Formats: sequence, structure tokens, C-alpha cells
Amino acid sequence: MMMPVLGRLALALLIGTAGGALLNHFNMPLAWMIGAMLFTSAAAMAHLPVAVPPALRAAMIIVLGVMLGSGFTPAILSHLGEWTVTLSGLVAYIAAATALGLAYLRRVAGYDPVTAYFTATPGGLNEMVMVGTSMGGDGRTIALVHTLRVMLVVMVIPFWFQALGYYQPGQRGPLGPDLTAVPALDLALLASCAVGYPIARALRVPAAQIVGPMLLSAAIHLAGITAGKPPGVLVAVAQVVVGSALGCRFVGVRLHQIGRAALVSLGGTVLMLLLALAFGSLLHGITGLGMAGLILAFAPGGLAEMSLVALALGVDVAFVSTHHVVRIVLIVTLAPAVFLLWRRLARRYPSNAAADD
Repeated sequence: MMMPVLGRLALALLIGTAGGALLNHFNMPLAWMIGAMLFTSAAAMAHLPVAVPPALRAAMIIVLGVMLGSGFTPAILSHLGEWTVTLSGLVAYIAAATALGLAYLRRVAGYDPVTAYFTATPGGLNEMVMVGTSMGGDGRTIALVHTLRVMLVVMVIPFWFQALGYYQPGQRGPLGPDLTAVPALDLALLASCAVGYPIARALRVPAAQIVGPMLLSAAIHLAGITAGKPPGVLVAVAQVVVGSALGCRFVGVRLHQIGRAALVSLGGTVLMLLLALAFGSLLHGITGLGMAGLILAFAPGGLAEMSLVALALGVDVAFVSTHHVVRIVLIVTLAPAVFLLWRRLARRYPSNAAADD
């Protein structure tokens, strides 16, 4: 008999919290999220009945959106000129990463053109799975490689930063203020930002769950109406839920599928991270902005995940989240059209298509 939904959720969160608490005990970076992700992934592959309902993950994503918006202080306005340069570089990075990933997945992994293209795009997992599947791609492969890429980036970057000296374990501060330290008015203002989700969804904004609340929160913070931030305990809970939800994506996936997809994803992730490092180094020389922020802004991870990494490592969350929002919007709106154009050109010039095959 199948365990009720609440029972599977309770088991997932219990396992995820245990993993987060263990890594937090050893002062590991992004402990609550990485610990929850690793422990629930192991539970899912061990066929334990774990599950995180989409509605709960959505609620926590809204919390993260409000938290990200609180990083937009009036002082940021003086740096918008520098951000214009890096956002322009982001467009070039998306094009280069997709082209490089497409070549790798076609020639090394042997994926078909549709699956390779929508797997190579650095972001927009849900949208790329839906569009790729509708166009004849392997939806399970697209979802699995995207998920593994996000997990690899989340696990690798904190330790990479620690090795490079961008982060010291002893410098880790609280995730946010104590619950009792946030005035009731600030809590009410932050909670009201949740209405950004239905508004953004009605306007069909990509990643509406996080972008809508983030924009409303950013607006009230930039206007100086409040300087409040979500309580640290709530941010920790959000990390556990998001990490557990990532791990639960492996429920029902066979080990041999994960093994091959993991190898493919590892190669693609390394290529994208090296490309992010190259773009970060170039833009660091042009703008003088910190390398840590630039690497996180260009890293091929999810918006929520990379923003949490930025928070945990003390990097400018507003800078990182803005670049990932722009990346998602560009990919979701342009990637399907670019694919159709590519396929049309391949049919017009069959010799080039044969070379790709």
C-alpha cells in the first residue's frame, strides 16, 4: 500500500533536515540545501517513499523570491552601469554555452538533435522539458541531465570557492535575522510580496514563482519603505525544502539511467563552468567587479539555487539573482525560436545537417 502524500513528505523532510543538520554541524557551505539534496537523493535511489509536493516547493520559492528582493538596496542604483556590461556579456555566454553544449551532446554523448539542443540550454528546466518533448525530444533525458547539472553546480561551487579563497568556513554568518528581531510591520510588508506570484503568472512572466515576489520585494526595498529581511529560520527551511525537492526528482529513476546521465552531465557541466570562468575573468578585467559574484552570475545553475549559494557565501545576491532572471527570460523566450530557425536551416542545407549527424 502506497504511503499517503503527507507521510512521504514527512519522510523526505526528516531525511533532508538530518542531512542539512549533519553538514551544518561540520560548518560546510550551503549546508542545509546540499545536505538535504544529498540525503534525499540517496533515499530516492534506495526506493524509499519520499516526495515533496510542488505546492510546498512553490511556497518556499516565493519565500526565496522575497529574500532575494531584500538584497536590492538603494546603493545598488549607482552600479547599474557596470551591470549593463555584464548583462551584455551574459547574452554572449548563453549563445556560447548552448553551442558548446550542443556540439558536446551530439558528438560525444550521441544525443539526437532535439534532445541535445534542449539539454544544452543553460537553464529553464521545466520549459525546456515541455518544449523539447513536444518537438520530439526525450523528456526524461532532458530533465535528468538538467537536474544533475544543477546539483553538480550547487555541490561544486561552494568547495571550489573555498579552495580559491573566496570563502572561509569561519566567515559564514546567519542566513537572516532572528524571527523575533523582525518588526511586525516589516513581516507584513514582506509577506505581502507573495502577491507578486499570481500577478507574474497572469502576465506569463517566466519563473513567476520567484520573479514576481522578488520584483515586489525589490521595489519596496529600493524605495526605502523597508530594510527588513526574511527570518533566518525561514530561509533555512526553504533550503531544506528546495534541496529535498531536487533529491526527490530521482524517485523512479533506475541506477543505470542515472549513471550514464551523470557522466554526460559531468562533462557538460565542466565545459559550462570553464566557460563561466572565462567570461567572469574577461568581465572582471573590464568592470573590476568581484570574480566570485561574476562566476555565480554566469554559473549554469538554477536561479533559486545560485541565489542561495550567493547568500551562503556572502556574495551580492541582487547582482547574482538579476543575471539569472535575465538568463531565464532570454532562454525561455528565445531558445524555442532559435531551435526552429536552426532546424529550418538544417533542412535547407542538408550537407550541414549530415555533418551534424
